Amino acid sequence: MQEAYKALADPTRRRILKYLRGGERTAGELAEYAGVGRTALSHHLMVLKLADLVRVERRGQFQVYTLNTTVLQDLLTELLDWFGGMETSTDSQRAPAAEPEHTTDISREDAL
Repeated sequence: MQEAYKALADPTRRRILKYLRGGERTAGELAEYAGVGRTALSHHLMVLKLADLVRVERRGQFQVYTLNTTVLQDLLTELLDWFGGMETSTDSQRAPAAEPEHTTDISREDAL
């Protein structure tokens, strides 16, 4: 998971992942969308592949990239568990809420 956090730390890689949510893309499409050169794109894609966040398949002369949704789901689950765990520990350290005081409604006629 450490590689996934490193991969997500970069805004260009997050942009690439967001674009891949729309479906598979070629390296050329990704470079154009991300606004980076081929060398920089190659670096970003290598980091994403090492983190197993994207998959690549060769189709003729093209490399086609897709999201690896399994790893993304695992990462999201880990983050939610982590934040959920923080909430639970904070809640358990709080003092119990005081019982609300019971008030009775007194009508105007009773008050007079």
